[in-house]
Amino acid sequence: MPRLDRLVTLYLSHPLARSLRSQQGSRVPILMYHSISDNLFGMSHPYFHINTLPDVFSQQMRWLRNAGYRSIDLKQAWTGLEAGADLSKTIVITFDDGYRDFYTDALPILKQCGFTATIFLATDRIHSAPARIEGADYLTWSDVRELHAEGIRFGSHTVSHPDLRSLGPEQIEYELGHSKEVIEQHLGAAIESFSYPFGFPEEDKNFARFLEDVLLNLNFDYGVSTILGRASRRSNRFFLPRLPVNSCDDPSLFRAKLEGGYDWLHWPQLLKKCIFHNAAVMQQGQRIKAMN
Repeated sequence: MPRLDRLVTLYLSHPLARSLRSQQGSRVPILMYHSISDNLFGMSHPYFHINTLPDVFSQQMRWLRNAGYRSIDLKQAWTGLEAGADLSKTIVITFDDGYRDFYTDALPILKQCGFTATIFLATDRIHSAPARIEGADYLTWSDVRELHAEGIRFGSHTVSHPDLRSLGPEQIEYELGHSKEVIEQHLGAAIESFSYPFGFPEEDKNFARFLEDVLLNLNFDYGVSTILGRASRRSNRFFLPRLPVNSCDDPSLFRAKLEGGYDWLHWPQLLKKCIFHNAAVMQQGQRIKAMN
């Protein structure tokens, strides 16, 4: 069955986005990768896969290089967006979780193409020897220090990779603050960025405000989320949108994502979240009313 998101992107949204080329320099694609391997993660639908085959990743990076893209970090991206700079042909490349295949498979390709990246670590999974969880190996602290010396940046992805909405305020502060502290101790460098685990609940305004306050108090400067789209100066710097990438992204879809053709999917994504959120609030209200 053809992918609806691909059909809409390639034959409707991408042509429209290309006709609005004046917006290209004011938005930055932040690519969201996880594992560079043949280990199939995620649900059955291609959208949810979190692995990218090494050969596919190599093709994507080489396409970016040949198309004239250059990689920048989150700080450079946000500074440029705030200043209204022309950020055409710039990308931010991010990796969540801290899989060891970044070290073995992604890094050589990135170096060949002259790109850098940011890895967000779930610190409970990083040890002195590679931890194997659900069939995948994770980076070691020795790997992390070596990568840092190579110019790879690191950020927090919490301690244990929980659904933060299920935790209390003190637990959330621990997940964010302790992960930041541990990475800083191992690297001897400030950790400025955070990646939200699981789907970001942008529909829950109260939770988002609380989380932003926690990030500010812990001296984070930037963050990324699973909100779909390219980052702009109107984005919240703590919850910047990203573009998920995996092995199912053929060259046409990959290019369309970079050029704004995938941004449309944010709106049905948000609508779905709002419907479920409002239903949950109503159910909670009914339970409270029944108890009284």
